[in-house]
Amino acid sequence: MDEVSEVAEAIADPVRREILLMLRHTPLTAGEIAARFTISRPAVSRHLRVLREAGLVRDEQIGRHRRYSLMHDRLGHLTAWLALFDVRRPGWSQRLAALDTEVHRTRRDRSRAEPDHPSHTAPHSREDTA
Repeated sequence: MDEVSEVAEAIADPVRREILLMLRHTPLTAGEIAARFTISRPAVSRHLRVLREAGLVRDEQIGRHRRYSLMHDRLGHLTAWLALFDVRRPGWSQRLAALDTEVHRTRRDRSRAEPDHPSHTAPHSREDTA
């Protein structure tokens, strides 16, 4: 299985996504994570194992406790793949803005080329009125 598929499969479960959100800012022990859920501790442990095997979290034994922390780099390939579908990316915004500018410029140039357009009637000069 490729990395994108492995990570996508690991984060498919809402409990695992919630665990990743919890670990976003600070490492937590397995007990601290389990305390935030209504599911059993063994169920939380299974979710942590899936995340660990997918390389999304790492664990460290500290005394009798196991502390988990997020591995940010493992999300990179999935993030890059998902970004292919994000039309709000800066590149698209710039391209769309440039297209909008070009459309306005073309409309302006066409209206200036029309001889009977009211906004293009030449103003009277002083010589014409004298």
